[in-house]
Amino acid sequence: MKRFHVHIAVQDLDRSIAFYSALFGAEPGVRKADYAKWMVEDPRLNFAISKRGGDPGINHIGLQVDSDVELSALQQQVEAAEIAGVAQSGAACCYARSNKYWLTDPDGIAWETYHTLDSIPVFGDVVAPATGQAEGCCVPEAASSSCSTGEAKSRCCG
Repeated sequence: MKRFHVHIAVQDLDRSIAFYSALFGAEPGVRKADYAKWMVEDPRLNFAISKRGGDPGINHIGLQVDSDVELSALQQQVEAAEIAGVAQSGAACCYARSNKYWLTDPDGIAWETYHTLDSIPVFGDVVAPATGQAEGCCVPEAASSSCSTGEAKSRCCG
């Protein structure tokens, strides 16, 4: 079964947690210093917010699935439509380890299809050499760039 996923970058995490907790009628199930996530059942939604240095707004959207079989089926479905994507196996991001397949829609919005394998204690496991801090993770560069001029609208190869 699929669950719609939205990840939004926010400026003030505490203020946003208060707002979305009121909207969803519940506190986040996961809360970290830079991240919060709600698993809403009605509608089935995985809603995450983070304060990781990006501009406020939609970071990415997607579909969370319950198994790698479902993930493979989604990947095959978009590949059959000649939509290019980026596969990630065991990706560490947003306090979780997941198998993922990233797409970019014709307007440059990143879509993440994924199966969560486990929770992890850090936002991501890619460490920036200059700071020693975990870098932003999630949207691969190839999946975050918009389509080049002249490409068919039905394809977006990052």
